[in-house]
Amino acid sequence: MPLTETSFGSAVPIDGYGPGFFRVGGQVWRGGIIVYAEGLSTWGGYDDLAPLLALSGKVDVLFVGTGPEIAHLPKGFVAELEAVGVMSEPMGTPAAARTYNVLLSEGRRVAAALHPMPEETGG
Repeated sequence: MPLTETSFGSAVPIDGYGPGFFRVGGQVWRGGIIVYAEGLSTWGGYDDLAPLLALSGKVDVLFVGTGPEIAHLPKGFVAELEAVGVMSEPMGTPAAARTYNVLLSEGRRVAAALHPMPEETGG
C-alpha cells in the first residue's frame, strides 16, 4: 500500500510527546498545552479555563488528554465549556494527540488540551 504524506496546510499538528513534554511545530514545550489549528499555548490544567473558553466559536470539539489513562473530567470544567458551546471529549493523552492530528488533517475544527505524560523515575 502506498504511503501518502499528511497535509495540515497552515494548521499546527502535534509532532510528538514524551515524559513531561510535547513537540509541536518543531519546538519542545514542557508541561500541559492547548493546541488548535491557529496556534498553541501552555495550559495549567482544569483550573486554567480562560484559554479554553476563548475557543468558543472556533472549534467543534476539544479533546482533553487526561494523562496516560482516560479519566473523568471535573463536572464544573465540563459545564463551563458546554455553557460557551465547547464540547469536550476526555481521552488518554496519547489517544487525544493522535485523534487531534487525524481530525485536523481532515480540516475539522478541533483543539486539544493535553496533560503531559508522567516524568520517568529511576528505579
